[in-house]
Amino acid sequence: MAPIVGAAGTLPELTGGRLLSVWRPDAAALLLIVVLAALYGWGVLRLRGRGESWPAARIAAFAVLGLGSLAVATMSALAVYDTELFWPAAVQNVLLDLVAPLGLALGDPLSLGMRALPERGAGRLRGALSGRLVRFLTFPLVSSALVLASELCIYFTPYFETALRHGALHELMYLQLLLTGSLFVLPVLTREEALPAWCTHPVRAALVFLDGLIDAVPGIVVMTHSTLIAGAWYLHHSPAWAPDVQRDQQLGGGAMVSIAELVSLPFLLALLVQWSRADRAQRVVLDRRLDAELAPAAPVRGRPEEPGDAELVRPWWETDGGAVGQRMRRGGPGA
Repeated sequence: MAPIVGAAGTLPELTGGRLLSVWRPDAAALLLIVVLAALYGWGVLRLRGRGESWPAARIAAFAVLGLGSLAVATMSALAVYDTELFWPAAVQNVLLDLVAPLGLALGDPLSLGMRALPERGAGRLRGALSGRLVRFLTFPLVSSALVLASELCIYFTPYFETALRHGALHELMYLQLLLTGSLFVLPVLTREEALPAWCTHPVRAALVFLDGLIDAVPGIVVMTHSTLIAGAWYLHHSPAWAPDVQRDQQLGGGAMVSIAELVSLPFLLALLVQWSRADRAQRVVLDRRLDAELAPAAPVRGRPEEPGDAELVRPWWETDGGAVGQRMRRGGPGA
């Protein structure tokens, strides 16, 4: 539902109830949500049609945390009041470039696409992901710098105030935040090898920790900046019930820092879970390889098994007839 506009053309005071109940549809955002949901749902149904499964937890992360955050940022009270107050706009932006990309990445859409698409389509997707431009943009340090530069550009140039005046540019800003955030998160959490070979799980964990520190920088700068951001706009449009414009900006910066730090924890935990699973799978493969190497060879049909065949897999000191072997057998390998 849309809020009731006051007699002076201003919105009513933003209370806790209105923060949860006020919604306004956004055609562009709704179209993007529907397209992403349809593509993801098609992939899941295609796998199930072949008798393959897809984890329900990944579906929930994609739908609830990913698409849900996108809907909240663009159609909830945050989007309704972002032209009246700065802090809803700040929360809106951090949801788009941190929370929504994390939810989408936890859904692992790249692996789903690789499995669901026909062989030719999967090959094209893999080729696009391995292209030079994508490799450059998703390179960890480059993608982190793009996120930081994107937010600083929005808040410390005329970009943000101009976007508040023009709806089409505002929608473009939403898309920019979502894309720049996804450039870092998607490659780090995906099971497809979208990162360089040296970017192992320990390196990824260090990068996520570093990214959490970088993500807090825009909020700290906004919170401590003495000059008003889009000051001319908010001084003119701030309603009578709103806090002081400077205080409003401090609230927005504090919210940005808090959300950035809160998001870094589940991000790091998700990566640690992937690291643990990868190590477990690697140990299983290694154990099977060792079992195969240590197993005695099957006798060849038509050739009698010789006594020395079984000894090929025994430690050398058990079969050595010299003095060293005898000493090792008496006292063990440490003798």
